[in-house]
Amino acid sequence: MKPTHARALFAGTIFLSAFLLFLVQPLIAKQILPWFGGSAAVWSVCMVFFQVVLLAGYAYSDWSTRRLRVRTQARLHIALLLASLAFLPIVASARWKPSGTEDPALWILGLLAATIGLPYFLLSTTGPLVQSWVARTPWGAQVYRYFSLSNLASLVSLLCYPLVIEPRSTVQQQAWGWSGAYAVFVLLCAGTTLYMARHWAIAAPATPASAAGTAAKPRSTDYLLWLALPALGSWLLLAMTNHITQNVAAVPFLWVLPLSVYLLSFVLTFESDRWYRRRLFLPLAAAMLVLCAFGLQHRIGAEIKTALPIYVIGLFALCMFLHGEMARLRPASPWLTRFYLMLSLGGAIGGVSVGLVAPHVLPAYYELGIGLVLCALAAAVLWHRRPLGIVASLAVAGCCAWFLSRQVHNDMRGQWRMERNFYGALLTSETRVGVRGPTRKLYHGSTKHGEQYLAHALRREPTSYYGRNSGIGRAIAAAPLGTRRVGLIGLGAGTLAAYGRPGDVYRFYEINPAVFQLADREFSFLADSAARIERVLGDARLSLHAEPPQRFDVLAIDAFSGDSIPVHLITTEALDVYLRHLQPEGVIAFHVSNRYLALAPVVESIALAKGLHAALVEDQPPKLTGLDSSDWVLVARDPRVLLREPLRGATSGLEPRARLRPWTDDFNNLFEVLK
Repeated sequence: MKPTHARALFAGTIFLSAFLLFLVQPLIAKQILPWFGGSAAVWSVCMVFFQVVLLAGYAYSDWSTRRLRVRTQARLHIALLLASLAFLPIVASARWKPSGTEDPALWILGLLAATIGLPYFLLSTTGPLVQSWVARTPWGAQVYRYFSLSNLASLVSLLCYPLVIEPRSTVQQQAWGWSGAYAVFVLLCAGTTLYMARHWAIAAPATPASAAGTAAKPRSTDYLLWLALPALGSWLLLAMTNHITQNVAAVPFLWVLPLSVYLLSFVLTFESDRWYRRRLFLPLAAAMLVLCAFGLQHRIGAEIKTALPIYVIGLFALCMFLHGEMARLRPASPWLTRFYLMLSLGGAIGGVSVGLVAPHVLPAYYELGIGLVLCALAAAVLWHRRPLGIVASLAVAGCCAWFLSRQVHNDMRGQWRMERNFYGALLTSETRVGVRGPTRKLYHGSTKHGEQYLAHALRREPTSYYGRNSGIGRAIAAAPLGTRRVGLIGLGAGTLAAYGRPGDVYRFYEINPAVFQLADREFSFLADSAARIERVLGDARLSLHAEPPQRFDVLAIDAFSGDSIPVHLITTEALDVYLRHLQPEGVIAFHVSNRYLALAPVVESIALAKGLHAALVEDQPPKLTGLDSSDWVLVARDPRVLLREPLRGATSGLEPRARLRPWTDDFNNLFEVLK
């Protein structure tokens, strides 16, 4: 085989492995999401599995290159590659559907291990293992460029899935397509392994060029930095993503932007030394550290026109600094796999710290401010031999710490209560001067989830999106006379309980226990309601699936205001669940008010697919009322139900959206409904 062909074989194997590795995560999670009610915990458990298996893959690569001869490695690896074909296609078996008695976390881990365990493990081993083989070849001095290539493949995969793959295929088609591509990967990787065993099994690892580091054994400080620098990069990625999507703007797919910047920094810094220049990026990183920290306690860090460029550019500058310094510390080839193992472990530590630990120990999104301080302190460690650099780094760290303290102070002063858990940060704030006097509001990030007038005479009045002329207000008023059963998915401040009358039953479904706590402690809608209030904690779809028919007169689905749309609540399968709990003349009310997504056509399409009738109620209340504009889509079996008073004259037909397929658990696409 010619050297150019051999290089293409190595590069193709690494590129395809990284592409498939990144692609399988949303693909498999999307398969099982409806089985477990679409809970955010599903994504968390999946990420834990992926991170653990990724670390195991890197550890395997490190162990096998250090302990086994190349030909022994080849035999073992080819055997594992062939064994992994037994997992294809990666379609989750129906026998893994939960019955409701299992521990969901353990069940999901078992499902993932049985469905994609060995293929994912082998994909994760490919980068470091194949690069360790490349180091034995005559072109081994360029080994770290293959790490840049793998990150480029991850970036391409990240952009391809929502833009190209998801809009054009069902989950089943995606699973079969991925499985076919994995079979091609097995052929490529087996070919690479055999080529290595035949041509370079006895060759000693090539000594890298001076740019790749010396052949000296890494020091303990090197290991510490290999761990700390990627940990800080991962920390900043997740922390800035949280800040942008929760505190700045609830824009769908906004998380793609910081992740793309993060991957791009790896591509550039490991492609060659020409992209990272200390003279350029150190001053830029220091300036962006201070500016990002300043934005945490100033309005420029909360308004999308200023905050988005500040934090995206800031993340790029800081990741270029962290990953650029890490690239400067890359070792000679004998320690290549150990380097990647530490890099992966550091990324996992940063991700776990922000994703799992911070929500339980920090009352709000303070991890970004903490991460900025830690980044400045890391610079001080890197400059430990230059007193001026140490002083400058500590000064920047001090500035960041000061702005963080101001953020905490402003939060404590400017809000009434704050709660944070796995599902995000909730806060209540009071406005003393308003159209109808003092008002208390509930926010989840930057999205309002209800409010209440504090004046005694007004506190039972429906507010926000739930006024008497709104779609849900009219639907409840149009319900048959007598006692009513009303189901509500999404509690918020509990505003809809204000419509309750003696004898009525209002049954609230809410996944976040902190919302129940705040609704009881800070608002009085539930306590003041004349209706009997029933509470169901957990994912609404799972709960409704397990319950006997509730015979609701009205079922309100109010979970689509933010950026993270629970798609499993707006599919044809979900509609089947709702219909089982609905009276023959009942109404399902979908709250589709959203700045960025046109969800009304989605509701219409799933209603038509089930032979139902849908109508839109647009409410534009005068500003003097203090109410918010809202859009509700009402769905009923009988079209005459939608013509009752006070719905008559308030509803309108929906304009059909060309080529909009009904969403199912197997197919849905947010990009096609972006406004």
